[in-house]
Amino acid sequence: MGQREAEGKITNVAGAAIVTGASSGIGLEIAKTLCQLGYEVYGFGRDFSNIRQPLEELPKERFHVVRCELTDTGKLCEQVKSIASEKEVRVLVNNAGAAYYGLHEELNPKKIQEMVRTNLEVPMILTQQLLRDLKKHTGCIINIASVTANQSNPHGCAYGATKAGLASFSRSLFDEARKYGVRVAVIYPDMTKTELYRNADFTVGEEAESYLLPQEVAQAVEFVLSQRDGLVVSEIALRPQLHRIKRKEREEKRQ
Repeated sequence: MGQREAEGKITNVAGAAIVTGASSGIGLEIAKTLCQLGYEVYGFGRDFSNIRQPLEELPKERFHVVRCELTDTGKLCEQVKSIASEKEVRVLVNNAGAAYYGLHEELNPKKIQEMVRTNLEVPMILTQQLLRDLKKHTGCIINIASVTANQSNPHGCAYGATKAGLASFSRSLFDEARKYGVRVAVIYPDMTKTELYRNADFTVGEEAESYLLPQEVAQAVEFVLSQRDGLVVSEIALRPQLHRIKRKEREEKRQ
């Protein structure tokens, strides 16, 4: 996967990486980390207008903004095929996510469909589109799931189900693709300080020990990629020390 310096950093890595949900939070931090590791990163996202400062910090020659509605399957496939025709795609990080919480009866078909398509359908399609290239370049697929994939999720039944599906897909894909040299990993973050909970009546706790930081999930991605050829870290669970959430005030919920 590339040359390594004494301190373990990967340098001079040839090839490109595709990261979904790269306009904020975990995806943006993963994009930054991959740039630092030497990848040419194509960050997919719907709207990058609110992150001008972080974008300026990224090396222009290594980070490319790809504005795309991920559920527009035709456009998504066109974008991916165009990148793969010009670059050696070695890493795919399926990070984009949609989340709605509450009693299942209080959701609506549109919200359920958005979660299923964004959290499960899009990773499956992107993987299908890129798998031949990743086999050719002995690449790596990293799926960002959630601890909810492995537990019961009242007030988040549909969201947890999509993440469980992504985890199941990851495990099966690893067994299918491992003989071709493709590494497949799934990362399970717990409560992380991002905008994922904007549609919920709760958010992360006030104590720093009660949530993860996006950079810490990005470090897990780096850990997966830094292993020697022949060793696969297939699953990583990340949890804060404390299990606490904060209920939003009514004004916060209305905004």
